[in-house]
Amino acid sequence: MRGIDFSSWQSLVLTLVGLALFTLIGVGVRLLMMVTVQQRRERMNRQINERLRTLIAAYKTLGGSFTGALTVDPMHLRDLRRRSDPAADSEAVSGLDLGTGGSDRSRRIRDAVEAALSDIILLGTEEHVRLAERAARELVAGRPVHTHELVVSLRDFIRQALDLDPIPADLALPMQGPTRPSSTGRQGKGEGGKEDQRQGAGGKGSDMGMGGGMGGSVGVGLGIGKAPDEPLPPHHRS
Repeated sequence: MRGIDFSSWQSLVLTLVGLALFTLIGVGVRLLMMVTVQQRRERMNRQINERLRTLIAAYKTLGGSFTGALTVDPMHLRDLRRRSDPAADSEAVSGLDLGTGGSDRSRRIRDAVEAALSDIILLGTEEHVRLAERAARELVAGRPVHTHELVVSLRDFIRQALDLDPIPADLALPMQGPTRPSSTGRQGKGEGGKEDQRQGAGGKGSDMGMGGGMGGSVGVGLGIGKAPDEPLPPHHRS
């Protein structure tokens, strides 16, 4: 209040205008800082959400099984050709191409695990990257890979990031392995092919029925148009 001059109305107006300008500048700077901080926070939230989404997908791929084979088979088709005789080689090739043997399932599991390891190396923590790098080297060397240790590390990180309670220490969870691919798509394709065959057979039957009906109609028309032999009138006889 000491800085405000009430001696004249000109000085009072100048003082009020100065205070208004100072207040306006202060509010503008504060709004600019708030918008900048909010944009940075939104960008960080998007990055964290994308990272968590990718790591959760990798966790489901690497640790979706509790029973069966819990290792990743790094065998490729060229390895099967080298280690098998020609007869077994042809069977392995047919199983890989047609998707009917166990080799095709192993190949799909290996491809999914390799993609998950690539995502972990890109977006994982230092511990995740080290474990993923070790698993990738094991795959390159052609040795079966266990993913349980990496799955446990991912699980603890995801639960901590989502602010969830840790897994109780007294629980004895079984080992986790890579998710086995489902064969619903192949079964659906087979059922679709059978349905197409049934529809094709029905169409042929209907065409044959239509052909038979048309042939019968033509025959009946020809029979009606042909008159039977009748005796000539008496005056026409020779």
